[in-house]
Amino acid sequence: MPLAAELRGLLPLRPAGVLTRPVDVLTARRLADSLRADGVAPGEPAGARRTFSDLLVFRLNGDGVPPLVVKHPRSPRAIDSLARECEAVRSLAGDERLGAWRRLLPTIERCRLEGPLPLVVESALPGDDGDALLRRSPHLSRPVAESALAAIRALHRATGRTQEVTELTSDWVRPRLAALAAEIRWCREGDGADALPALRRLLERELSGRRLLVAWTHGDFHPGNLLLTGPQGALSGVIDWAGALPDGPSELDCLTFVLTLRHQRGGRQLGRIVADAVRGCALPPADRRLLADAGALAPDAPGEIALTLLTWLWHVAGNVTKSARYGRSRRWIAQNVVPVLTEVAAREAAGVRDARPFHPT
Repeated sequence: MPLAAELRGLLPLRPAGVLTRPVDVLTARRLADSLRADGVAPGEPAGARRTFSDLLVFRLNGDGVPPLVVKHPRSPRAIDSLARECEAVRSLAGDERLGAWRRLLPTIERCRLEGPLPLVVESALPGDDGDALLRRSPHLSRPVAESALAAIRALHRATGRTQEVTELTSDWVRPRLAALAAEIRWCREGDGADALPALRRLLERELSGRRLLVAWTHGDFHPGNLLLTGPQGALSGVIDWAGALPDGPSELDCLTFVLTLRHQRGGRQLGRIVADAVRGCALPPADRRLLADAGALAPDAPGEIALTLLTWLWHVAGNVTKSARYGRSRRWIAQNVVPVLTEVAAREAAGVRDARPFHPT
């Protein structure tokens, strides 16, 4: 293996930084000039940065006009992701059932994904990035979690219906398993290849015949996709709707938030957290209380481990789908994929069943 490829596999996943900044600033100026020529968005670019999902993101700040956020896709995957996001946000914005909830959505001002300078322009919602705020003020974790979970459950209730999910289970599970097999070499050979069918059997068995609230599901609902204002971190926006579905397993949004909040507070990778839950057949009591208080899981819902694993699957499949860098990072795979699939294989080999429903305690 060439040295450069070897190093890419060992280095942690981080957006590019100082070395790419001059190029990113120049690209942001070109994009801003193209918008100005179209008479769309006067203003100067500021804060250009690359994201994990192959986007260049910056703000346009102009005198006397509301600020805007510009997203420039840097790969075909990122173009597809932005196209899905535009479609989801526009559908939600036009859904009269949501009423005032739609104030949490950005407005799509321009979706130009063809040509040499593809981009999406959104209104800039007020507030600070939730990840950054909680790092500065960890004592706000509980009130922010309660507010965020209440808001996303309001979306679920407004757009959802409780139904048996047997016919939906394969659509929720199999394409995401296929994404892991396609993007992660470890999942195509040896223990990894054996573990994927074990996970499919577990999820389809435990979800079949169950009743869940099927609704608009964000798909990546974590603190970094929230905007928060004020001393208590009031929710002012929800962003990054590329993974949203109108008929998703809505409980996953709540589980994603609780699991990623634990990751942020403790510094442990999400895969390690989920593997511990699978091994111990339960989530930590504090996480269970948050979910119970939010009404995230009905009394007849499937066991919490099955839904935790489905949440993990959506999260890692979403990552490898939106950026090839995840599938190339051996460190990310070792911390977030291998531990979970190893525990799943051991659980299935031992014949452990997750028939116990989740009851709030």
